[in-house]
Amino acid sequence: MRVGFNLHPAYRNSGGRVEYVAPDLSHMRVRLPLTWRTRNVFGTLFGGSLFAITDGPLPTMLMAALGSDVVVWDQEASIHFRQPGRETLYADFRITPEEVEAVRAAIAREGRTRRSYTIELKDKEGTVHTVVERTVYIADKAHYKTKTQGDSPQ
Repeated sequence: MRVGFNLHPAYRNSGGRVEYVAPDLSHMRVRLPLTWRTRNVFGTLFGGSLFAITDGPLPTMLMAALGSDVVVWDQEASIHFRQPGRETLYADFRITPEEVEAVRAAIAREGRTRRSYTIELKDKEGTVHTVVERTVYIADKAHYKTKTQGDSPQ
């Protein structure tokens, strides 16, 4: 999984690198170094790279935890810059067993759910530089097919 993310052109071009993937895919750690490829005109980390490294891990982790009977879409996102990134930043993504059970319960009740996750990009001392909020749409495949008929989830 780590190698797959790091080799994928869209992810690779963000400048980010997946450093760690837990064997059960419950945790991923991503690193974004400040290099000539990730530096903006102000000499700090490019906002697009900060945003891009948060795209993909959560849906991938949820699909792995929930199985092939669900559809997972990264549906919505926002970014808040607290302070400029002048060094390597790190993002940790975690999906707990309790979260997986809550998603399963919501899908069993409604056929679908939307879940919001907050990702903090921190330096090596733990100072938060950027916060990304991502909303993920998750649905039972049968529900998804009958309700959306292939359209984007609503």
